[in-house]
Amino acid sequence: MTTYETFASVYDAIMDETLYDLWLDFSLLHLPKDKKKVLELACGTGILSVMLAQKGFEVTGLDLSAEMVGLAQKRARKAGQDLNFLEGNMLDLSGLESYDAVTCYSDSLCYMEDEVDVGQVFEQVYAHLKPGGRFLFDVHSTYQTDQVFPGYSHHENAEDFAFVWDTYADEAPHSVVHELTFFIKEADGRFQRYDEVHEERTYELLTYEVLLEQAGFKQVQIYADFEDQAPQADSKRWFFVAEKADD
Repeated sequence: MTTYETFASVYDAIMDETLYDLWLDFSLLHLPKDKKKVLELACGTGILSVMLAQKGFEVTGLDLSAEMVGLAQKRARKAGQDLNFLEGNMLDLSGLESYDAVTCYSDSLCYMEDEVDVGQVFEQVYAHLKPGGRFLFDVHSTYQTDQVFPGYSHHENAEDFAFVWDTYADEAPHSVVHELTFFIKEADGRFQRYDEVHEERTYELLTYEVLLEQAGFKQVQIYADFEDQAPQADSKRWFFVAEKADD
């Protein structure tokens, strides 16, 4: 299981902030109209959750990392937003309420171990959606994992941290390994090294469509790269809007 203890402390600093505006725009375009109760899976440090709350949505955020949840709670308080953040696993949403919409962005589903787990997430989401509710999520395309990521390398230096991010192809089809090395400045001024490994895997479009259908979703729309356009051969990120039928 991936540990996000170190990653959480510098997550916001290394993320491209403009992506959150794009996720927000996509959400506002596809969330059910006049239905406001949203569950954000893999909410991270709560940036998008707060943005949705500022647009009038009643947001619950869930993340596997206690450190991420703690940062999200602090962010919401600072923004003056009353949000509910929970530590939990998207593979088991038992105990949660029903929602008008569920979101899962930042390729978080690609961290599932295999397609069985992906299908289980879909089933959990379907069970916690109200009739007419929608599930919005994105994943890496196979082009991204097979052509773009292998050999990717990014280095960054800041005043209180530095990190090295290298990505390699993994053994399973359409899978990659991200090797991250952090140098975090301690209170005494020295830099402590931390190493983390993040494994991601995606699947063919048809696999996602079949898994969604098996979970109960009958109406599924697929887009690419934050745009209302069909996926192309070189699309890097696929977006799905799956709707639960009305009773």
